[in-house]
Order: sequence, then structure tokens, then C-alpha cells
Amino acid sequence: MTTNTENNIPIPKSVDDVEQYLNNRIGLETSFDLGVRKLKILRKDVHIYYVNGLSDTKVVVQVIGQIIGINDLEKLSTNLFKIIENRIVHHQLKVIENLDELVDQLLCGLIVVAMQGESSGIAIDVRNYPGRQPEEPDVEKVIRGSRDGFVENIVVNTALTRRRVRDERLRFEMIKAGERSKTDIAVVYISDVANQDLVDIIKKEIKGIEIDGLPMADKTVEEYLLKQGYNPYPLVRYTERPDVAAVHLLEGHVLVYVDTSPSVIITPTTYFHHLQHAEEYRQSPTVGTFVRWVRFLGLLASLFLLPLWYLFVQDPSLLPDPLSFIGPTEKSNVPIIVQLFIADIGIEFLRIASIHTPTPLSTSMGLIAAVLIGEIAIKVGLFVPEVILYVAVAAIGTYSTPSYELSIANKIARLLLLLVVAIFNVPGLLVGTTLYILFLTAIRSLNTPYLWPFLPFNPRAFIQILIRQSVPGSKIRPSIVHTKNRYKQPSNS
Repeated sequence: MTTNTENNIPIPKSVDDVEQYLNNRIGLETSFDLGVRKLKILRKDVHIYYVNGLSDTKVVVQVIGQIIGINDLEKLSTNLFKIIENRIVHHQLKVIENLDELVDQLLCGLIVVAMQGESSGIAIDVRNYPGRQPEEPDVEKVIRGSRDGFVENIVVNTALTRRRVRDERLRFEMIKAGERSKTDIAVVYISDVANQDLVDIIKKEIKGIEIDGLPMADKTVEEYLLKQGYNPYPLVRYTERPDVAAVHLLEGHVLVYVDTSPSVIITPTTYFHHLQHAEEYRQSPTVGTFVRWVRFLGLLASLFLLPLWYLFVQDPSLLPDPLSFIGPTEKSNVPIIVQLFIADIGIEFLRIASIHTPTPLSTSMGLIAAVLIGEIAIKVGLFVPEVILYVAVAAIGTYSTPSYELSIANKIARLLLLLVVAIFNVPGLLVGTTLYILFLTAIRSLNTPYLWPFLPFNPRAFIQILIRQSVPGSKIRPSIVHTKNRYKQPSNS
């Protein structure tokens, strides 16, 4: 880690000393992507430093051309710094005073100009980070709606947000984290809506990050921000959709953008935030409510279907006569509980395999899994057909959950419930479910109750969870974010 003394070293007046410092500090002569253009302007040495892959080459050439043109337009002068500063027509220019700032700006993709006899330099923002164009996220697709999504470039992501929220009170506060990576992190909020205490807490936690780098970007920031430990349940919501991010900003949430990540962190969030999807708001309120209820049904199936079915298998007397057909009709040498665990974990194998399988082969792999493995496993007696059926329905319920993180956490909870039912039967299901709800109740995300508005109960907010209200009828922001302005209406100020 650099010391305070090193941070305050002023820029030497000799450009040769600057070059030597960069050779020792960042390997100017060693790394092929670091470049320097040496010029003679009004009989004084001027060095221009840049990083090839992060700077827009066309703009760099234009800036060099503007500086060289000084020789033809100006007479000899002792104030070369002011002449160059005024001649550069680029809109983003910053004066730098010390070597540490010079290195930081250079490695961020800016070009840096050092001049003979001057103890200050000039940083010009000509960044052009490599990346893809905004496109619809794979995990948050909608039938109707925008098809753009966040990318790995934080500048593009801020622009996508500004396009939707053109409020003069929208703030993007930039913070750098990581001693070696110096990753750009933006804390985003609307100043007259968001809770300032929440903003200050998030900024304080991000500034307190002490680590070499953040190659895993937003996930590393989340772990520092929330101290989650081994709790599998997500304490923040991720989104790759600018419209979803804009909606949460207007509700009073604070967002965190991390450079190199296409996902945006939404804080604070509850359990029910992870069950919302943009498709509900792209349809009429009735259709949106229907879709939401189907999703809730899928959530319940993903959690409780297998434990309930296995409970009935263990004790068929619990079933009423009209449902007496539930349960396997064939005997198997493998215990049902073992079959359930093998099948459930086997689906997880397939999910992981699909991630690592090249796209042209994914269809073939699906056919092999569905037809060959499942069918043959039933024929050889490893599984009974009903096990495959109920595990498949539970898996579909898992995948119907919009939040990937929540779906995996629910799968872990399902396996634990299945285990306690296998050991303790009916008391196991009752006690296990109670402990599960108590566990969720005890979780707090940035001092926000995880099961709000169910626990603590808020009738108005809970109705909004169950029923997708029309936008004109939803005039109050969620109370859980403690906004400065409760009402969704333009300010007269």
C-alpha cells in the first residue's frame, strides 16, 4: 500500500524525472501497452503518456495535433502550461498536482501531459473502454418493453440511467476501491428522495474497503457492504435492466454501480423485492397480478412440494380419500428420500453443466438428460416415476423465481426441510417451517426487516405485494426505505 508521503510527491519539473518515475512505478518501458509521445513545444520538452487499450486513439491523435499546432501559432512564452491548457479543446480536462494522481489517471485510461519546468500536469479524459453494446439481459427478459441492458462500462450504465431519470437531483458519487485495481464505484441516488443516512452508510462502507483489487466487482462490494457471512439468502437485489434501476431510484432506493459489472446493486431490499419482475409492469394490472400469483405458487412449490409429498409417502393416512392416489405405486430398492436427494442434486448437476456447455451442444445435452438419463433411471429401478415428476415440478418452481440468488437459497432450504421431514415426520415439517420463517424474520439488510411487509405487518404495503396496482393509483413510496419525500409527485421547488 502506498504511504501518505508517496501520495503527496509533487510532479517533478523535469520530464525526464517523470519518465524515470513511471518506469520504476508502472513499467513504462516494460509494458507494451503503455506509451509516451515526446514533443518539443516552444523549445520545451512535453511528454504525453497514455494506455493503448483504454484510450480512444483518434482523440489522442487530435490532442497531439492541437499541442503540436502551438509551435505555429504561438511565440516563445514562459507560461507554456497555460498555453497548452487553453489550446486543448477537449471538454474533460483536469489539472493534477502529484505523481500518485498522475499514475491513477493514466491507468484509468486518461492521457497525461507533463511539461518541462512545470510542477503540474494535465489529465485529459479520452477513455474508450472495450466492451459490448447494450442488449437485453438474458435473465430479465420481457415480452414487451425495452431491449437495452447494462454493460461492463460504468460510463455507459450511468448514461442509460440518466436517459430515464432526467432529474437535476440525481447524483452519481464516484469512489475508487482496491489498492491495485482502483475500481470505479458509483453510489447513485436522488438527493431529495433517498434517505441520507443510508447514503452515508453505503459511502462509508465502500470507502472502508481495504483489498488489493475487486476483480469480482459487485459481489465483492456486496460482501464488504453487508457482512453477509454464510447466510445463503441475498441481502441486495441485482438488476441488469436500466428501467428497473430507474424505478427503484424513484422509490427512494440507493444503487451501487461497479465498473466492469453489468449488474447494479439495489439497496435496501426485502425478500419480496426478489419476487418482482419487470414483466408484471409491462402488462395490465390484472394480468400482472395473475403472473405474480403464478410466480408465488411456483415459489411455494419450490420450497414445500417435495417435503409435503415425502411426508404423505411416509404416512399415507394423512391423505384424504380423494387424494389417496398420491404416493408411489411401485416398490424400489432405493429409499425414496435417497431418490429425492439424488434427483434434486442431479438437476443441479445439469444446471451447472449447461453453464459450461457450448451453446451448439446445449440442446443435445438437454435431450440426453431428459430422455436417456431419466427414462433409463426409471427402467432400471433407480427412480420411481413420481419422484421424477415432483422433483421436476419443484425445479420449475425454482426457475420461475426471478432472482437467481433467491432460487438457489430456496433450494438449500428445500433440501433441509426434506431432511427434517425424513427424520421427524409431521413435527419435523412444522418445526422446520417455523424455524425457517424465524430465520428469515431475523435477517436485516441495512437495518431493513427482510420479510417486510409481512413481518412486521404493513397492510397497505402487503396488499401492494399481492396485487399489482396501477401506476396512477400508487402515489406513496415504500415506507421501508424511509424517504425524504413520501409522495410520488414532482416537487414545486
